[in-house]
Amino acid sequence: MVNATMKFSLSSVCAAVLLSACSFAPTYERPAAPIPSSFPLYSDGVTANTEGVVEELGWSDFFKDARLQAIIALALDNNRDMRIAVERVQEARAQYGVVRSDQFPSIGLGATGQVTRYPEDLRVGGPDSESVSKSFQAGIGLTSFEIDLFGRLRNLSAAALEQYLATESAQRAVRINVVSQVAEAYFRLRTAQEMQTLMRNTEKSRSETLRLVQLTYDVGTASSLELNQATLQLQTVRADLEQARRNEMRALNALTLLTGTELPTDLPEPQSFGPEQLVNDIPVGLPSDLLQRRPDLITAEHALRASNANIGAARAAFFPSISITGLLGFASPSLTNLFGSSHRFWQYSPQISMPIFTGGSVQSGLDIAEARNNIAVAQYEQSIQNAFREVADALAGEATYSQQLDALRAMISSANGSLNTANLRYETGIDSFLQVQTAEINLYSAQQIGIQVGLESLLNRIELYKALGGGWKLPETADEVKQASAPVEQ
Repeated sequence: MVNATMKFSLSSVCAAVLLSACSFAPTYERPAAPIPSSFPLYSDGVTANTEGVVEELGWSDFFKDARLQAIIALALDNNRDMRIAVERVQEARAQYGVVRSDQFPSIGLGATGQVTRYPEDLRVGGPDSESVSKSFQAGIGLTSFEIDLFGRLRNLSAAALEQYLATESAQRAVRINVVSQVAEAYFRLRTAQEMQTLMRNTEKSRSETLRLVQLTYDVGTASSLELNQATLQLQTVRADLEQARRNEMRALNALTLLTGTELPTDLPEPQSFGPEQLVNDIPVGLPSDLLQRRPDLITAEHALRASNANIGAARAAFFPSISITGLLGFASPSLTNLFGSSHRFWQYSPQISMPIFTGGSVQSGLDIAEARNNIAVAQYEQSIQNAFREVADALAGEATYSQQLDALRAMISSANGSLNTANLRYETGIDSFLQVQTAEINLYSAQQIGIQVGLESLLNRIELYKALGGGWKLPETADEVKQASAPVEQ
């Protein structure tokens, strides 16, 4: 008889284990990326570099300016977006712990007492029986514990885990954004300073030109038109200088906000303003699979996995829910004798509930979960498409900015030569001052454009770094490609 009981108990346990392995969540499959297998190749001066391994670049490798490196390090410690992102991760981790704890029983110590006085007509032994009833209980209690036969709690826990992992990836995205924004503000600050240097030099040149025109006007060899033109040119530069000073102050304010603290006075000396401030070797012709390492795409995939798990939890709601409560301890009508050996007490209460008619709420819950999963798939695919476009746009910039800057340098050299010739012809009386004025305007405009396009080329390279997820690594083998894009183990 004992063996039969043991066999029955073991069979019950095995059945419960097998049932507890059930999960109604759909098998997860990563959606196919709706993008080409590789980024476009731009032939204008850019060649594909797909051989060997391009090591992953950290921001300290990518940005060569020691001053900028110090400011970025300061921002990563003090930026408020970074602090919020860190706390979001802690919040998501704690939330996952709360949801996961529902899979385990909750056990605690407890004691209850009840004293009741009954009126005469309700006393069990008649009017002359005891009017006051007392009962006391104490022991270890098992609160309502759901036996997760159909995986509802496990799927909810899996969804919470994916949400936590998504928040962790989002923190990485915030870090990359902070680094990029600090670099952009820094380069805008340096651009405004370069503009001021150009404008101060131009102001000196035009002040000297105005002085010479004033002398010739005073002796009657220059017209009032030429004097007004020289004055106009000088005041134009002075107005532009004030705008550049305003841009510098605004860029400094933005940099201070992003850094999260006042910039120290002992920062390293800045590097010469130009492309040398960033890494020069930008790999192109990279496979689009590398997009899978972007934090925002990782976040989107974790959200997709969470919605997939929520479908399993919604499907499990169609099946019975079994829960147990219990108490092991002592019970007595007297508090003084509560813990006596003859007052041992145990109790357990299994409960089972099965939805029969819910007004369609259970089916609607499943419909909501499936609709949200479809939305998550579309959002994931859209994120991949946006990421592909960002990288392709940045590669297009890499293919054209170098040639554009070369052309601008040649244009500045030509404009400078034209100004020298115009000054010589004006001084010898061959041409009017109008030719000098035109040459000055052309040179000044070309120099401004050169500085502005230089800034745009730096910002484009930052966008490429950001679009590739804060760096890149080109795997050598197919196994490394597969490993780089593999989902996170749970």
